[in-house]
Amino acid sequence: MESTRELLVEALAPYKIDIGGVRPDGSRLLTLQNGAGEILIERPLSPVQLMDKWLLIDVVDGIHRDLRILEGRLTPKVIAALERGQCARQNDVF
Repeated sequence: MESTRELLVEALAPYKIDIGGVRPDGSRLLTLQNGAGEILIERPLSPVQLMDKWLLIDVVDGIHRDLRILEGRLTPKVIAALERGQCARQNDVF
C-alpha cells in the first residue's frame, strides 16, 4: 500500500492526497485537496484498483481529466469530443 500511496502522491502533485482507511466493502476513499485545503475530488478506490498498476493509471488519468474540467482548462468542445470518442470506442468493442 505504501508504494501505491507514493505513486499517487507523485502522480497527483502538487495536490495533497489522503487515502482513507479500509471501508466495509474493502475500498478506500481517495481525497484530493488544493493548497488551500479545499476538497476538489473524492473518489472510492477498489482493492483491485489499488493493487493493479494499469487500473491505477486509469484512475490517475481520470482524476487529471476531472481536475482540468474543474479548473476550466477543458473547453466544452473538448469535453464533447472526449465523450464522442468514448462512445465510439464502446461501440467498436460491442
